[in-house]
Amino acid sequence: MVETHVLPEDLQGKDTVTQKLRIGMPKGSLQDATFALFKKAGWDFRVSARSYQPVVDDDELDPVLLRAQEIPRYVAMGVLDCGLTGHDNVVESEADVYEVSELIYSKATSRPYRWVLAVPNNSPIAGPRDLQGKRIATELVNVTKRYLEKHGVSAHVEFSWGATEVKVPDLVDAIVEGTETGSTLAAHGLKIVDTLLESTTRLIANHHSWEDDWKRTKIENLQLLLQGALDADSLVGLKMNVAKENLDAVTRLLSALRKPTVSPLDEEDWVALETIIPEKTVRHILPELRRAGAQGLVEYPLNKVIY
Repeated sequence: MVETHVLPEDLQGKDTVTQKLRIGMPKGSLQDATFALFKKAGWDFRVSARSYQPVVDDDELDPVLLRAQEIPRYVAMGVLDCGLTGHDNVVESEADVYEVSELIYSKATSRPYRWVLAVPNNSPIAGPRDLQGKRIATELVNVTKRYLEKHGVSAHVEFSWGATEVKVPDLVDAIVEGTETGSTLAAHGLKIVDTLLESTTRLIANHHSWEDDWKRTKIENLQLLLQGALDADSLVGLKMNVAKENLDAVTRLLSALRKPTVSPLDEEDWVALETIIPEKTVRHILPELRRAGAQGLVEYPLNKVIY
């Protein structure tokens, strides 16, 4: 069930503006990564340190900065038309929202954010069955309780306001904590016993907003360009000049990746090739292309790739 919450001051008494899409932007650890993604997709967001109301160079957007945990509830209530938040927040809040798309990015890596069961390295707890009668601290209370119910275990689950890692073993027996790399847990002498949930960022929408033609089109446009910016992150453009006598050798190297575009040059015996390839392959393929006869090789970054 969706709870009723008191809105931040920036949201109170604010009328809905015609032809405006009110979007929730995550405040906190995901904020910089989200603003950077929007910048690459074509939107420039700016916000002062104490404001919940960012400014964006798009008159059709009405952005609000909120904790990512709150965004699913406000989207479900219709206060927001759409928003970006973690899948974990949607699951934890049980908010009834429409999931537009998964956008795989995070504050540090492109890996999914994992909520894991962790215990001290010397703990006898080796799995969920060993949690019977134990104390567990977490910010993800509802997910943890459902996890215990699934395994037929009764344990005390308490909400943690942060610094969860330091609570074991003196205050609790185990924790359920979010992690990308596991390095912070390891630094606190903790080991991962199990994974409860994997989470990535999602673009979600209010059901009524999704049914509105104008708002749906605007949300779909956002999704298309955001995904295009994400897809471009791992790719680069590559162009070169090739003598026709070397064309087969060069295109054989490129054909396993992507079929290049071939264009004639003013010089009769030469052509220009252009293609998009994974950035990680560039260091391996550039020397091979050069040895195969390619010249004037230029690598360039991409902002968006739309498939």
